Amino acid sequence: MNSLSIGFSTCPNDTFIFYALMNNKMKCKINFAETLEDVETLNKMAFDSELDVTKLSFQAFGHLLDDYLLLRSGSALGRGCGPLLVSNKKYEPEELINKKIAIPGKYTTAAMLLKLYNNTVSADRQDYNNLIEMSFEKIIPAIKDGIVDAGVIIHESRFTYEKEGLKKIVDLGNWWEKTTGLSIPLGGIFAKRGLGEETIKKIDTCIRNSVEYAFSHREELMGYIKKYAQELSDDVINQHIDLYVNQFSIDLGEEGIEAVRYLLKKGYKKGIFESYREDFVIY
Repeated sequence: MNSLSIGFSTCPNDTFIFYALMNNKMKCKINFAETLEDVETLNKMAFDSELDVTKLSFQAFGHLLDDYLLLRSGSALGRGCGPLLVSNKKYEPEELINKKIAIPGKYTTAAMLLKLYNNTVSADRQDYNNLIEMSFEKIIPAIKDGIVDAGVIIHESRFTYEKEGLKKIVDLGNWWEKTTGLSIPLGGIFAKRGLGEETIKKIDTCIRNSVEYAFSHREELMGYIKKYAQELSDDVINQHIDLYVNQFSIDLGEEGIEAVRYLLKKGYKKGIFESYREDFVIY
């Protein structure tokens, strides 16, 4: 088999997961040619079917159900790990109507959770004209500079926003957990359906083995992770990994699959997605 293209983000949780696979630390019968980009770039690449295997936000996946299949390994799900809506002043949710709110990409799960959270974030529920897309690392500076009134932060920003003098308006992940009782499905690893079940299962096994290697050789990974990380502090990097890489990253299990299923169905019922299909994950 020729090399398959694979895309994952530069964030510590993804470089942690893929270190062993990308650095020949384990046996895998498939060769990969990697692309590292921020998750929203990967989301958009998937709409053009550019990558055989890729990290995606679950909101993006909701639009691509006929093209990609969710793997059981490599996902970012959990509790206490959701995006935060922050500002430099303490807004009440109802005060956000038509305020400029930065989001880390149109297709991110963070943006979807904001839309599901509160109808007051926009006067026009179809257009969401007050939501401003930008790269996640630019959101905190944009709030501080007054370019936007508030922003939804993800990744390392969760651990640094208070040092920047910003205030939390709402923890969207905590809201999701309290509302649904489920873990927060943020992002996963997906393979093109056209690769076929046999190949997809081999890919899934390789990624699971890579995650297990990472847990057993954590110190070995730090140089690779720091090569791509936005925040180089060991403490922040370790907090990031501890928050987003867990048992769900090894195998979603039924609990993880149910959380994804609920999000996809909710998005379909709310008109965010045009369709839903039950066979969204490899078994």
